[in-house]
Amino acid sequence: MDLLPAQEAAKIYHTNYVRNSRAIGVMWAVFTICFVIITAVVFIQPYWIGDSVDTPQAGYFGLFHYCIGNALTSELICKGSMLDFASIPSPAFRTAMFFVGTSMLLIVGTMVCFSLFFFCNAGNVYKICAWMQLASAALMVMGCMIYPDGWDAPEVKRMCGQKTDKYSLGNCTVRWAYILAIISILDALLLALLSFTLGNRQDKLLPDEFQVEGGAENP
Repeated sequence: MDLLPAQEAAKIYHTNYVRNSRAIGVMWAVFTICFVIITAVVFIQPYWIGDSVDTPQAGYFGLFHYCIGNALTSELICKGSMLDFASIPSPAFRTAMFFVGTSMLLIVGTMVCFSLFFFCNAGNVYKICAWMQLASAALMVMGCMIYPDGWDAPEVKRMCGQKTDKYSLGNCTVRWAYILAIISILDALLLALLSFTLGNRQDKLLPDEFQVEGGAENP
């Protein structure tokens, strides 16, 4: 049977549709890998808050690791480990570390899910990844909101001054890792939206072949 002109156009559209979907899927995968790196940097780097020209001591704080200057020698003394909760100066910091760490693990899990494309329906895999990215964004929001609740810790006040309190940094400033964490929330939401879109596009893909049902035989 011959393809009708309308069917030829539909087949061309289908080919371009699949090609574009794959190109966008590759872009989504690359951005997801970049996002994994961003969340790892946010989790590890101790530059969420730091000193300024007006602070009594030099130093900086992360989710679990922090450094404060010695009043006599000005040498930075560093403490804190994610494996030793007692060394983290505030319960709020510990809670924020849990949420941000879980957010990071979910994004790593999304990257692991890439292997499912070889075994499962692509639309379903995209949707699973989208929900994981959405959950990661929610956890990052929780971490960023809870972290300032620990700014009243004695160690933070020692660096930032006695005017420092919950959600008030006193003489200290917000550093780049905290800002990057907030930006990563928007990144995760955009990736989740793109993943949902790709999943729905996969569900709407047209068949590979367009044949006339009940059409006339070849002349």
